[in-house]
Amino acid sequence: MLKVFADRGGTFTDIVAVTNNQTIIDRLSRQTERFLIVPIANQEWIIVYKLLSENPEQYQDAVIQGIRDILGLSNNETIPHTAIEVVKMGTTVATNALLERQGDRVVLVITKGFKDALRIGYQNRPDIFARHIILPTMLYEQVIEVEERYDAHGNELIPVNIAQVKQDLQAVYQTGVRSCAIVFMHSDRYPKHEQQVAQIAQEIGFSQISISHQVSPLMKLVSRGDTTVVDAYLTPILRRYVNQVTSQLPNIRLMFMKSDGGLTDATKFQGKDSILSGPAGGIVGAVQTSKRAGFELVITFDMGGTSTDVAHFQGEYERQLDSEIAGARMRVPVLSINTIAAGGGSILTFDKSSYRVGPKSAGSNPGPACYRRGGPLTVTDANVMLGKIHPQYFPSVFGSDGNLPLDKNIVLEKFNQLAQEITTVTGNNRNPEQVAAGFIDIAVENMANAIKKISLQRGYDVTKYVLTCFGGAGAQVACLIANTLGMKQIFLHPYAGVLSAYGMGLADVRATRVGGVEQPLNEDLIPQLMQLSKSLETQARSELNQNESSLEVELIQKVNLKYEGTNSTLSIDFDADAMIMQTSFIDEHKSRYGFIQPDKGLIVESILVEVIQKMDTLEEPLITRTRPVESSPQPVEIVKMFTADKWHDTPVYRREDLQPGDLINGAAIIVEKVSTIVVEPNWQARLTERNHLILQKLF
Repeated sequence: MLKVFADRGGTFTDIVAVTNNQTIIDRLSRQTERFLIVPIANQEWIIVYKLLSENPEQYQDAVIQGIRDILGLSNNETIPHTAIEVVKMGTTVATNALLERQGDRVVLVITKGFKDALRIGYQNRPDIFARHIILPTMLYEQVIEVEERYDAHGNELIPVNIAQVKQDLQAVYQTGVRSCAIVFMHSDRYPKHEQQVAQIAQEIGFSQISISHQVSPLMKLVSRGDTTVVDAYLTPILRRYVNQVTSQLPNIRLMFMKSDGGLTDATKFQGKDSILSGPAGGIVGAVQTSKRAGFELVITFDMGGTSTDVAHFQGEYERQLDSEIAGARMRVPVLSINTIAAGGGSILTFDKSSYRVGPKSAGSNPGPACYRRGGPLTVTDANVMLGKIHPQYFPSVFGSDGNLPLDKNIVLEKFNQLAQEITTVTGNNRNPEQVAAGFIDIAVENMANAIKKISLQRGYDVTKYVLTCFGGAGAQVACLIANTLGMKQIFLHPYAGVLSAYGMGLADVRATRVGGVEQPLNEDLIPQLMQLSKSLETQARSELNQNESSLEVELIQKVNLKYEGTNSTLSIDFDADAMIMQTSFIDEHKSRYGFIQPDKGLIVESILVEVIQKMDTLEEPLITRTRPVESSPQPVEIVKMFTADKWHDTPVYRREDLQPGDLINGAAIIVEKVSTIVVEPNWQARLTERNHLILQKLF
């Protein structure tokens, strides 16, 4: 049986599969350039496979194609359900639809008088000095105002005009709109009117009906409404993709990664939970592997082809309730991830006065110039120019037929042209490798600034943390990032190049429920909080797979507290003693903001309950040293690498040749099947008995 963990990224799709099928292993062992095969415990093997996310000449869906390649099936053969136990995956389908504004057509149904409430929003001005304010485009196409109203105490002031609602919804339905977002005032507490309108929409035939009291049962019409519209906009797209995958995987259990870092069955995967599906797998993989290596303070650094994601870990996953992604506001629990448009595919440009890296990416098609598809110069090309990437150590999967190595010659040609252009325009005579290094410096500074936002700017001393580096491009710049931040340790898992996919196999099933409270924190409120928590726990448990009742279940309860008269909340562990929660809030507020307000009372904005069903996860086998202790690893060749403004004679090592206890001093390059690790001068790499690479700053 095969277990498949997949992450469909913007440039590459990563697949990690686990099998005990000797026939599959024997066949794939003859294709060592494409597949990495590692034996683990209990007569099982891990298969690592990486392919382009978009390759229309070769296949329609990268994940399905990856499974076919592993099983040795042609495009015409049906994938047998007896061969696969489970498929767990993260996807960027919903994220891309949001970025490109390619979601479904949506009608917003809202309380009369609030037609423009979501467009007005909170009148935030991201650029405070901009004279021309550009509002984000709204995701809904039409608006229906419903004459209905509850007051804040649950008194029905105006009942729903059923006949008018039917007429309005029918008229919109006739225009071809099939997705409906229903948002009424005070419906988070009094949902009857929303339920009535949802019933009408269902009878008319709307295929997607998102109701605000179910999507985001919290106060604040705007944030609740925004979240509901996002859900209505993306869920149909997501549902079609899930159905497409399911049709290719008949009778096979399919699970997806949610934005909060938990898995859910495909049938329960919703648009509002899908925005950070892929990056969340990376955070889970980075945190769990770092903990196994003995690290508790972790900065995760995921550099892929299109973007870089960073996150902070100090004992528990950090989540945020309010977020804005691609101009869309949402109010659902998501992992706190800082994303910037800087990756291996970020396009390098010279605007006649300065170097620029990104934000546009070459993606996987056409990809960087070295991909042989006519792409522009990118960060990846800069590393080729600097001798940090060598074509002979990359798989030959490029070109229109997907069978050619990276093209170094086109990189040299384009950087020579760019260097000449820079000299002509500025008079600054820089050679091609200095130009490439300049672009890398800018990319590194951008990524280091992203880490500062989640650490230094929040009061954390980043020098005490380990930099857990992963993603296909992350290990190429890890030492440079650490140098910029003053960090002294870097952790590289053996599957760092595909850690987002590996993280799918380390994740648990998580069901989260949030309930609004908005009442002062005192001892009298505790019974009400306990009752609400119990209700939310019951709802969350109903989402778990009852066929796996033997698995361990963990319960997490949090309250979101804020000072009276403010909007900034902090998430605190729930306790039956109000004073303990108050003390925890004060300590966290002092740490986060540097001050407290003892004269103000505390408000419980909401309570969050998370039920975690612990899944069986992969074990990492120990490896033993077979070479004498005094015997050092031998490089496969010596290459030229440009770093610290000069060329270095740099040894190249294969990771599979390293053994526990081996020490490698930079400058050096360590190559593996799915990534290249650059050890900069003044850094030392050490291999542990679990095949982890620890990079240590020497001085």
